[in-house]
Amino acid sequence: MTLSRARVPATGARRLTRTLYGYAFLDDFVLLYPVYALLFADTGMSLWQISSLFALWSVTSVVLEVPSGAWADAMSRRRLLWTGPLLTAAGFALWVIVPSYGAFAAGFVLWGAGGALGSGALEALVYDELDRLGAADRYARIMGRARAARLLGTVASTGLAGPVFARAGYEAVGVASFLACLLTALTATRFPEHRVRPRSTGDTWASTLRTGLAEARGNHAVRGALLLIPAVAAVWGALDEYTPLLIRDLGVAEATVPWLVMLIWAGVTLGGLLAGPAERLGTTGLAVLLAGAALALAVGATARSLAGVALVSLAFAGFQLAEVLADVRLQHRIDESRRATLTSVASLGTELATVATFGVYALLGTRLAHGTVFAALAVPYLVTALALVRTRAARARP
Repeated sequence: MTLSRARVPATGARRLTRTLYGYAFLDDFVLLYPVYALLFADTGMSLWQISSLFALWSVTSVVLEVPSGAWADAMSRRRLLWTGPLLTAAGFALWVIVPSYGAFAAGFVLWGAGGALGSGALEALVYDELDRLGAADRYARIMGRARAARLLGTVASTGLAGPVFARAGYEAVGVASFLACLLTALTATRFPEHRVRPRSTGDTWASTLRTGLAEARGNHAVRGALLLIPAVAAVWGALDEYTPLLIRDLGVAEATVPWLVMLIWAGVTLGGLLAGPAERLGTTGLAVLLAGAALALAVGATARSLAGVALVSLAFAGFQLAEVLADVRLQHRIDESRRATLTSVASLGTELATVATFGVYALLGTRLAHGTVFAALAVPYLVTALALVRTRAARARP
């Protein structure tokens, strides 16, 4: 029996998407997420030691972000996708077996390295496999659903962490996280990969990195797409960490805060699921989306009401949608041989801009209410929207 040409791409796309959604869910199904700060404190770590651990985690990700993208263009992307979770699993094992500052630090380095290996490699592998199947136009819809799967993994792990911790303590939560990482690595081995990598001796990760950065400098369209991703992703990604504080200022009971945070997560999930239908939005449409989300954020954050929380959820849905669309614009404009490298460059920009946003928030938050800070940080999105409109107008001129 011979499969038709239409049947082969359909079968390949199903294998790719099922693997991707499972990988995305399991990658964020980490029961340690909501309790690891408590683990550090209960082990005797001081506040500055805990803060230094978080800083070490961020620095590791920043340092390895772009080199890992170059590795993904110079070697098997699938290999990096299953290696990353194994490194994270090793870090969690250290936390459970020898809980101490040194073990926590080593675990964060391994976790940061594992995350960096998958950043860029995942997007590049998915896009190139879809392109091989003649389905690159489905990239936005598929990646939007993958982001929704990640959020579901986070919600599920958060919901299970409490009961597991109450019954068996940190060890059980750590073991569950370790096993989830192993399942993530196993799932990654199911990714199809048909990319033919050049075998020339000059095709090292360093040369790949140089040529990728040269393309970013020399191609105006690529450079614009690279800058758009951190402009869209960084601020709301940082604000997400402060949403519990924003909600608590409403005066609701402490037990109510997680439920309202989940309402905001529901908006983010919706934004990811809308990526497919919204892919037809052009530059002007994207600008309108960002401006509308910024206004919803400013009004919702300062409303000090449950309706305001719903508006913040709507704003985050818009930002999540815009982030997926910005990634799509980048993937359409870069060459296959440098796809992971340039995607990692964009991720590095997002990481750095996010850290800067944390600093701005800390500076403003010492004197202003959380709602006021949220509203102030909506302004960069209005600036980005205006820049997109001006770019569109400049290209329209003869």
